[in-house]
Amino acid sequence: MKVAVTGKGGVGKSTLSALMARVLRDAGRKVLLIDADPDMNAATILGVPPERSITPIVELKELIAERTGTEVGKSAPFFKMNPKVSDIPEKYCIDQDGIKLLVMGTILKGGGGCACPENAFLKSLLAHLVINRKEWVILDMEAGIEHLGRGTALGVGRMLIVAEPSRTSVETAFRIKKLAADVGMERLGVVGNKIQGPEEEDFLKERLQGFEILGFLPYTEAIRRINMSDIDALSIDGEALEPVRGILRSLVGTEEQLPIG
Repeated sequence: MKVAVTGKGGVGKSTLSALMARVLRDAGRKVLLIDADPDMNAATILGVPPERSITPIVELKELIAERTGTEVGKSAPFFKMNPKVSDIPEKYCIDQDGIKLLVMGTILKGGGGCACPENAFLKSLLAHLVINRKEWVILDMEAGIEHLGRGTALGVGRMLIVAEPSRTSVETAFRIKKLAADVGMERLGVVGNKIQGPEEEDFLKERLQGFEILGFLPYTEAIRRINMSDIDALSIDGEALEPVRGILRSLVGTEEQLPIG
C-alpha cells in the first residue's frame, strides 16, 4: 500500500509516519519512508545519527540538471518533464534498522528558472515511488498536495490527514479534503493525534463529520519523549505502539492481513 500522510504543521505527521514504518517493519514488511515535509524531521525521529550525512534529493543540483537537460544556476525555459529517476531510490535511500528512508526536500515557492526542473524531477520521482515500487511506501508531506499530480495521487492507496484537537487543525483537514478531490483522490482517512482524553476524541468526531476516522494516538510519555528527542521511534516499548497497530488495521481493512498484534 502507498500512504500519504498530511495535515497542519506541528500535528505530528512525521512521528506517526515513523511509528507506522516501525510497526510495518516489525511485521516483516518492506517499507520505504519518504520525507517530503519542509522540516525534514524523519531522520531524527528514526534515530539516524547526526553524523550520518543525508543530502535531500532537491539539493542534488548537478544530478537534477543532468537528468532534466538543463544547466545549474541558469534559467531553463525548456527541460525534460519525465527525467530518468528509477535508479534514485537505491542510490540515495539510507537503511535505518530495516526501514528505508529517502529525504526529498522541498521546492521554495516563488522562485523561477531552475526551480522548474527541480519540481519536475521531484514529481517524476514521487510518481515512480508511488506507482512502481513493490513495497509499503509512506509519504510524510506538508499540509497540501503540491507534490502530487493527478497520476501520482491516484496511485496513493490512502491519504491520512493527521489532526489534533484544535479548530485550526480541523480547518486544515477540510482544505486538504478539497485539494484531494481536485486531483481525484477520494480515499481519505483521519488520525486524531495528541489526544489527552475522551473529550478531545469527541471534539474531533463532532467537527470532522463526513471523514473516516481511523483511530486516535494518545499523547503518551513515549510520544512526548520522541518529540523531545530523548528516544527515537525505533526504541520505544512495543506496548506503546498498540494505537498505531490499530490505525494500521483500520487502514488496511480487508486488502491485506497484517500480523501486527
